[in-house]
Amino acid sequence: QVQLVESGGGLVQPGGSLRLSCVASGGDFSWLVGGWYRQAPGNQRELVADISLSGTTNYADFVKGRFTISRDIDKNTVTLQMNGLIPEDTAMYYCNARSTFMRADEGSWGQGTQVTVSS
Repeated sequence: QVQLVESGGGLVQPGGSLRLSCVASGGDFSWLVGGWYRQAPGNQRELVADISLSGTTNYADFVKGRFTISRDIDKNTVTLQMNGLIPEDTAMYYCNARSTFMRADEGSWGQGTQVTVSS
């Protein structure tokens, strides 16, 4: 079982930036798809971005041009750089790791880190 630990959430003003990190143990992001999802109160969990085994990235339309997902194989970490934050980005953000043939809900999840965008 892959264990994931997220960090980097917090309170930020609109237009600000945050950097979320996810460290994996018991698994390796060189053979796992790493992803970030978010869930706001009353909403379903939704994909923010993911990165494939080959390093191909995929973004939700609502974050394109603002967020960047990356990974460090040596540190077994997936990072989400969030710029130009808006209040609608407020949510709990979850790291996910899965094998290529799995759905996200079949993979492993971190405990979540809260991001709040407010003035």
